[in-house]
This record gives sequence, structure tokens and C-alpha cells, in this order.
Amino acid sequence: MRLLAALIFFTRLPFWRIAEVPPRYYKEVVNYWPLVGWLTGGVMAGILWLTSHCFSWEIAVLLTMLSRILLTGALHEDGLADFCDGFGGGTTRERILSIMKDSHIGTYGVIGLICYLGMFYLLIYRLPMAIAPWLIVGFDTWSKFCSAQIINLLPYTRKEEESKARVIYNRMSPGNWIMAFICGFLPLVPALLACPSLVLLLPVPLLVTLALVHLMRKKIQGYTGDCCGATFLLSELALYLMSNCFFTHLP
Repeated sequence: MRLLAALIFFTRLPFWRIAEVPPRYYKEVVNYWPLVGWLTGGVMAGILWLTSHCFSWEIAVLLTMLSRILLTGALHEDGLADFCDGFGGGTTRERILSIMKDSHIGTYGVIGLICYLGMFYLLIYRLPMAIAPWLIVGFDTWSKFCSAQIINLLPYTRKEEESKARVIYNRMSPGNWIMAFICGFLPLVPALLACPSLVLLLPVPLLVTLALVHLMRKKIQGYTGDCCGATFLLSELALYLMSNCFFTHLP
């Protein structure tokens, strides 16, 4: 039931038709975020592999990006836009939270999305074709595990009734943390077997998460759902960026 809640929450597929999920299970969805990445990352990897055999590499990369946006309903991209608007335009905790809750997108949000999507496209485009599908699914799940630590490091900064999703996530128990780690790391194994030196890049999304956690603690004394989405996308983007540096300097 908890996994079903996570699939309903993080995707736009009609999992809600399977069963009605009690509201309490949505407090645990972040624990299963890396496991949902098996679906989102797997779909992206599959789309890239299939379309690269039918279209040019440029078109295949665009369709790959679009697949996750459609699958999640741009959930994380919406969070990134609100995060950029709030932290870019707000000077106080109250102002930042007010801007982030506003459904309208502002200048910082537009610029943030343009920069993110442009970099994401270019970084996937430059991945080695032979290993790109494995990297895509592995980077998705691992970045989600690292980003999920935000709920263990910060309190939720709003009251439950003030949150967009009307839910405050529970912190991970030791058992849930181990499960999330396994689900986040396991899809990386094929890429690590093909290129063991990639293990050096694994701390990158965690370091980005910690840097953003420091910023959130300083500015708003906690996190919001938008912060979770933004942290995931920025952590994953940093991992792609460093992997491109890594492959560029391979002999």
C-alpha cells in the first residue's frame, strides 16, 4: 500500500484505480522515491534505446526528457520553478514561502527551467550511447535516494494544513533508510560494472543535497515539497555534469 501511494503521488499513471490509499500512507512516500525511480528512469532508458534506433540521437534525447516530464506531470520541474522563484525573489522566510506557494511562475522560475532543461539535454546528448541507458536509470534512482535525505536532515517548514499536498513526510526509520539505499544503488550496478571508475562520482548528488540543505536551513529553517523536487533535479544534473567531465577525460 505504501508503494502504491508513492506511485500515485510521484507519477500521473492511473495507479489510483487499483485501490483507495488511506491518507496516512502518503506520509511514507519519500521512502519509496528511489523505487519509483525504477519506473521513471526505466521508462527514460527504454525510450532512449528504442528511439535511438528510429530517429537521430538529438530527437531520441528530446523524447527521453519528455517521457519523464509526462510520466510525472512535471512534478519535479514545478518544484524547481517554485524554488527558483522563492529563493531568487524572496528576502525573508515568510516572503520566500509565500512566493513558493503561489501557483504563478515568475522570472526566476522561467530562467531556472530554461537553464535546467538546456543543460539536461546537452549533458544527456554527450553521454556515450552504449552506456547512456544504464546511466539514466541509475542516476535517476541514486539522485532520488540522496535527495530523499532532506526529510531526515530538516523539519517541514510549514504546518500540514498549509502544505500543497496536505501531508508532512515522516522521517526514515533505519529499515526504511536501508531499503531506500538498496533501491537507489542497485540500478547503478550495470553502469559500475561497465565502468568501475564511476564510483568516484557517487558522492556528487549527496554533496549537492547537503549544500541545498544548508541553504534551506539558513533561509527558511526547513524544507517544502518544492524543495524536494528541486533538490532531486539539481542533484541529478550535477551527477550528469560530473559524468560528462569524467567521460571527456577518459583516454
